[in-house]
Amino acid sequence: MEARDHELKKELAATLQARGELGAEYESVLIESFLEKVEQRLDTTLDRRVRRQLAEQQTAGARGTPPAQPETFGERHALGIVSLILAIPLSAIGVANAGIEGLVVAWLGIVGVNAFQAARGGGLFRRRDERASSDWKD
Repeated sequence: MEARDHELKKELAATLQARGELGAEYESVLIESFLEKVEQRLDTTLDRRVRRQLAEQQTAGARGTPPAQPETFGERHALGIVSLILAIPLSAIGVANAGIEGLVVAWLGIVGVNAFQAARGGGLFRRRDERASSDWKD
């Protein structure tokens, strides 16, 4: 990664130096050239990411296990959001029927369900090394 970053930094420095030597009339051409190089780097990274994911899916398919699907923001946080929305009426029902004990039981249930989901789904209790690493680090 550092070699590619160094390469892009050199390209940027060369572009800026060329702009200084050639003047502002060549600025758009120089910028387009530099952006093409950045786009090529992004394309390479995206290709690598797609190939890696396809290889993981093929490996999982060969083993007979379903491939791991990346979670979206909504999938990870939907239960928490719904829990917070339902916490208001559940708290009111708990307090109306059993006082403070009912409130405590309602909130223990909400926290318990969310903690179980987080532990099962890899949310809060997911180890740092299990989290997806950046594809820029290769």
